[in-house]
Amino acid sequence: MSIETTSVTPPGGKSLLQRLPIVSHFNRSVGLQRGMLVAGLSLTAVFLLTAIFAPLLAPYGFAQISDSDGSFPAQQAPGGQHLLGTTVGGYDVLSRVIWGTQTAVMVIVVAVTMSIFLGVILGLVSGYIGGWVDRILVVIADAVYAFPSLLVAIVMAIVISGGQSKLWGGILAAAISITVVFIPQYFRVIRAETIRLKSEPFVESARVVGASSIRIMSRHIFKNATRTLPLIFTLNASEAILTLAGLGFLGFGIEPSNAAEWGFDLNKALADTTSGIWWTGLFPGLAIVLTVLGLTLVGESINDLNDPRLRGRKRAGGRRRMARAVPSTAKGTTEESTS
Repeated sequence: MSIETTSVTPPGGKSLLQRLPIVSHFNRSVGLQRGMLVAGLSLTAVFLLTAIFAPLLAPYGFAQISDSDGSFPAQQAPGGQHLLGTTVGGYDVLSRVIWGTQTAVMVIVVAVTMSIFLGVILGLVSGYIGGWVDRILVVIADAVYAFPSLLVAIVMAIVISGGQSKLWGGILAAAISITVVFIPQYFRVIRAETIRLKSEPFVESARVVGASSIRIMSRHIFKNATRTLPLIFTLNASEAILTLAGLGFLGFGIEPSNAAEWGFDLNKALADTTSGIWWTGLFPGLAIVLTVLGLTLVGESINDLNDPRLRGRKRAGGRRRMARAVPSTAKGTTEESTS
């Protein structure tokens, strides 16, 4: 007697891993969309791994200008002991680029975390309560959204650290400015979803059984209203890097003795370009471009794959392939029966 074993599948036929944002989007992607997503994930993975293993990858410290052999030569061309050359101050370009990933990651984490936290709370309260609270918050969000993030960042850098930023001073200046400007984005998305969800039957049922407003917002609406946050996170992460680089380029960034920052290195490389010294500005600029490109590709790919029209097109393509395969199978069966 044989015993048949059956595998238990979770609701929807997909495991927890397959339902994760990036994994689920990868499984749904095809053709150019999958290529964009893979390219974006590859660039983003390189960025994150470089930040994590910066102490192991960087040949020197971010502010190191000498070793046991003496001081580093200024503006040395790439090659030899310094693979990407040195700056006018004697800093190793490769080490500055690698250590700069850690600064960028810290700004992204602080800025986007604060933006999500405040934006989600305000969106839930505004969308669920409504009335005059909703009107006031919407007006404030629209007003704040009009402020340029870089201008707010400059003001915050001056207020926090007098324009001479140490590590956390520069990070907080960029993070607070990004938080102020990005809160309305999360607020709008969560508010719209909350307004839609509060009229759903499961929310009405929770009200009937006597659940409090806080419990309904935190247990029933929050999980369903925050499904689009990964998309906004990836787009805002790239904007955070650009804002930090803009601060450094304008001279309000982090001092080189406190941390490595790509925008500040670009600012110092301006005078080198007229002398034909290209490596001091090329590699920090490439780091900014490739990192922002990777995050943007991930965000845009997720945005495209969330479009129902594109999902329908993929399903339609699959049905057409099945339709082409069925006649050939049926034909083979007919030939076998006649023989």
